[in-house]
Amino acid sequence: MKPDKSTQQQAALLFATFIIAICGLVYELLAGTLSSYLLGDSIYQFSLVIGLFMTSMGIGSWLSRYIEKELPASFIRLQILIGFLGGLTAPILFFAFAILDNYTPLLFLLVALLGAMLGIEIPLILRILKEHASLKINVSNVFTADYIGALIAALLFPLVLVPQLGLLQTGFLFGLLNVAIGILAIYVFKTKLPNLRSLSLFAASAVLSLLIGFVYAGHFTSQMESRLYQDEIIYAKDSQSQRLVVTRRRQRIRFYINGALQFDSYDEYRYHESLVHPALGLLHQVEQVLILGGGDGLAARELLRDKRIQQITLVDLDPAVTQLFQANPLLRKLNQDALQNPKLNIVNADAWKFLEHNTSLFDLILIDLPDPNNVSLSRLYSDSFYQLVKQHTSQAGIIVTQATSPLYARKAFWSIDKTLQQTAQQEQWFTLPYHAYIPSFGEWGFVMASRHKLNPQAIQLHNEHQFLSPTMLTQLFYFSADMQRLPVEINRLSTHPLLEYYEKGWAYWYQ
Repeated sequence: MKPDKSTQQQAALLFATFIIAICGLVYELLAGTLSSYLLGDSIYQFSLVIGLFMTSMGIGSWLSRYIEKELPASFIRLQILIGFLGGLTAPILFFAFAILDNYTPLLFLLVALLGAMLGIEIPLILRILKEHASLKINVSNVFTADYIGALIAALLFPLVLVPQLGLLQTGFLFGLLNVAIGILAIYVFKTKLPNLRSLSLFAASAVLSLLIGFVYAGHFTSQMESRLYQDEIIYAKDSQSQRLVVTRRRQRIRFYINGALQFDSYDEYRYHESLVHPALGLLHQVEQVLILGGGDGLAARELLRDKRIQQITLVDLDPAVTQLFQANPLLRKLNQDALQNPKLNIVNADAWKFLEHNTSLFDLILIDLPDPNNVSLSRLYSDSFYQLVKQHTSQAGIIVTQATSPLYARKAFWSIDKTLQQTAQQEQWFTLPYHAYIPSFGEWGFVMASRHKLNPQAIQLHNEHQFLSPTMLTQLFYFSADMQRLPVEINRLSTHPLLEYYEKGWAYWYQ
């Protein structure tokens, strides 16, 4: 038996609610993710976007009372507008960030507009559905479809959409999906639409615009990113958790994660020699080494120069990073095929989870993680994390961590040092802070930690290096007056003072 028109309309509107919920959350996640990529501090950016989005949806719900006539036509116009604006949100924000000194007002405007329009939809759907069922049934059905759609969007976005399509194509795709709902509504409600032709043309124009955007999204991304980076982009990819970009100028290679420089091939040897060799020079025996982070293989390259080392375990969260540095010929040349070496074992996992489930002891543990510029990273500089690390350090072993800048983020540096000193519950640990000048980063800090006092004068360099020498070693451990120790707090999971120290330190220098 063929369903009557009333049943068709009811089913179409519930299906529309389901798709609208998916699209709405995707737009929300797009704005938050893009802002996190461009500005950093993901918790702040997502909190801001979600808060403004939800508030705007409330305002939209309130405004829906002023739509009194032609409810199906109003619903269709709204779908097409949301699809068009939602699809263009990511490219508009990308373009604005590239050319404007402050793109935040535009971010607020777009999020508020999208939120308000999405807020109008549910009340509008409920009012249209009142002709087909009771309020109790309508509310139950609509919100069930809405919440299930939101769940699907939350799963698809990080697991499928961003890794496979990237941010821009994801936006255009869901813009098209929103407009498709408008087209479906045109078909279902065609007998109730006084301006069927104009709505159809409006929908067709939106579809054409979004299709063009979807096809050329990669080209647009390349053009916009070329404005953000100094050099030619030779690789760019969205992994499940971050944006990876590699640039080149002649023989000079730079690697960025979420817009933040990770290394410059012209001076990375200064950083990696400083991270690795002072500790190696203090160890009488070193066979087992653990690297937390360091997916570029550059720290591993330095370790492999020491013939005493039998095995290196490298733990990096993002397989896209380790795969890139295993496959790209330019990057393999830079790390001297360290990631292909039979002595090295790659584990793509969260550093914390790896330490919780692993029972091995290591003679040297290198912590080569990004700066603690958000809570997710700050936890890997906490007393709880360092306690885990120490449980995996052999009796005579040494821990080394990069520790941000003792000049630009002075309090952050000394907080890391203090946290490493005071995390052991029943044994004393000693730290040895030091720093090196890296032209790409400025003064950069490191901290060694061990159960035994570490004497910098006892360091024996086992090979010749581009940067380090016996004379240079003495300078690493001298801190000028503007980098001396300050009173700071231990970085704990409950408070994260390190995050505040880090943000305020860099803000002072680059305000």
